[in-house]
Amino acid sequence: MNAPATKKSIIPSTEANFAREMLGRIAYIRAFETKAFSLTQVNPPRVMGSMHFCAGQEAVPLGAMAALGDDDQVICTYRGHGWAIASGLDARSVMGEICQRAEGVNGGRAGSAYLMAPDTRFIGENSIVGAGTTMACGVAMANLARKNGRVVVVTIGDGAMNQGAVHEAFAFAAARKLPVIFVVENNGWAELTPTSDMVKVERLAQRASGYGIPSGTIDGTDPIVVRDSFTLAAERARKGEGPSLLECRVPRLWGHYSRDIEHYRPKADRQAAADIDPITQLSKRLVESKIMNDAQIAELIAVQTARVEEMTESLMASALPDPATAQHHVVASLTTKAIPKVVETKELSYIDAVNAALRAELESDPTTLVYGEDVGKAGGIFGGSRYLQRDFGEDRVFDTPIAENAILGSAVGSALSGMKPIVEIMWADFVFVALDQLVNQAANIRYITGGKSHVPIVVRMQQGATPGSCAQHSQSIEGILAHVPGLKVALAATGADAYALIRAAAADPDPCVVIEARGLYQTKGPVDLTDGAETVGKAHLRREGKDIAIITWGTMVSHALTAAEVLAKEGIEASVLDLRWLNPLDEGALSQVVRAANGRILVVHEAVRTGGFGAEIIVRVLELVGDIMPIIARRLTTPDVRMPAAPELQAVLIPTARTIADAARAIADTR
Repeated sequence: MNAPATKKSIIPSTEANFAREMLGRIAYIRAFETKAFSLTQVNPPRVMGSMHFCAGQEAVPLGAMAALGDDDQVICTYRGHGWAIASGLDARSVMGEICQRAEGVNGGRAGSAYLMAPDTRFIGENSIVGAGTTMACGVAMANLARKNGRVVVVTIGDGAMNQGAVHEAFAFAAARKLPVIFVVENNGWAELTPTSDMVKVERLAQRASGYGIPSGTIDGTDPIVVRDSFTLAAERARKGEGPSLLECRVPRLWGHYSRDIEHYRPKADRQAAADIDPITQLSKRLVESKIMNDAQIAELIAVQTARVEEMTESLMASALPDPATAQHHVVASLTTKAIPKVVETKELSYIDAVNAALRAELESDPTTLVYGEDVGKAGGIFGGSRYLQRDFGEDRVFDTPIAENAILGSAVGSALSGMKPIVEIMWADFVFVALDQLVNQAANIRYITGGKSHVPIVVRMQQGATPGSCAQHSQSIEGILAHVPGLKVALAATGADAYALIRAAAADPDPCVVIEARGLYQTKGPVDLTDGAETVGKAHLRREGKDIAIITWGTMVSHALTAAEVLAKEGIEASVLDLRWLNPLDEGALSQVVRAANGRILVVHEAVRTGGFGAEIIVRVLELVGDIMPIIARRLTTPDVRMPAAPELQAVLIPTARTIADAARAIADTR
């Protein structure tokens, strides 16, 4: 059990009112969580699911909020009920969310461990350990861009100090001198494991020094100490001196979650925690300081308990969420935009078209940011952002540490705060080290908040095999990303599409991934430079034909067109549909091209066969038109294999114009 970092003392008369107020508010949060806990302990439970409580830690959020400004912001762990209430959220709405009622903060979509209110100062809890730290960096970036003087507090538990995302956040925040206060609520337990078993330093705060971040270890049970410590950290952040870390040592009075019977925990440790319960400690100090007596304290606690009891029982009789809304707010409703006006048509290489799109977004919207590894000074490893930092400045186009979680997490946080980040993941293969920020963060926020908040980010990446590329630099991952509700996924087959898709994604209110084709970066063609963006989700029929429909995207489009030319010389007319967007999918274009080919289709992609998006296309076709015509469908893909580096080996694995023509010919011969 962690011992307090400071010695308790008589409360000065100047702090009497503050101490009295803190006891009442701590007692309220304790009563709030005690009641929530009780709802899970009956059979059957009155509320389903797990809850994670902050019992023993209440003085940290209350002391912190007393030090901060009314518009400073908070991101916290799943143990965040106290932070939500301390931040000013209506307690009934918070309890309503915990109880999964319609009037909850998120209408029952979030529950206890993920309640969010990004439209307030309480950005939200995070149910992924350590994930909120990089998001906080993005919120802080937006605050700096707006020069609003706000500070962001982000909390983690002691166990999260071993998470890679946390250390990426430290590196990112230090490099950019962000106004973030990192808070470690150290209760001595990393879920069910003693922290001391996993960490071999005396104080967790010591780790911050390796990043050049000042830190302190404080008694998290003393709201006065907490308030004064946060005051200093906030002053430093507002002066532009960068982040700080505060390790708040607190007791864990209850188990890790609502069903944790703590069979693993020594009785002595439980008792040591109970001995420094902040209610007990603060009550004792108030009596010794002659500010309150025992009867007054007992009455105060009873009043808070009664308030919570009445509120919660009323809530439990309130409406449940409407099942008819369960599929609402996954993404914004698609709206058809006017076709953008072509300002100029230029002959550009694919990569120069990417550059032109980024330049257009930076010119048209001052909230646009472009960043990633080597994006700024070097202009991108492939030149996609060349000269943009020179022309738009280091505040808008900049380099980051090699820290993909920090790149994507900060994009989420800055987008939540009104910025429009366009970030680069150098290789698509590298996104897996930070996939959490796309799948568990960006894709969730619109849904969880019932459409109140959204994350307009664009993630650029390139993929595909090229001669000599190894198995960690050659995967095609579009099917994985398109599987995630809430993400929009596009693949550009030409420079013209690279320009158009990046601009469409940047104009969209939801998180978009635009996948480029590294092997095509130096190919040239006409590119229409426009005064705006097209609508997302539009396929492009690149060739018409009545005998077979070749449906494809990305790197396979050019091969499919070549194959169609070969087939035409044989009297077989093949259409080529470039889907461009896998999510949302242009079902209208898909249905039309299949009908025109009388149900004969070949789906081609570079990605491997099993789990590839080709299977989804075929099933979608069956659902769309299978009841009105027979469907003859085949897939042509890379087999289920890791990608070798040798060009000779790659050549026999990846579909080519010849193999596409052969496969299409076999289907067309069924006429």
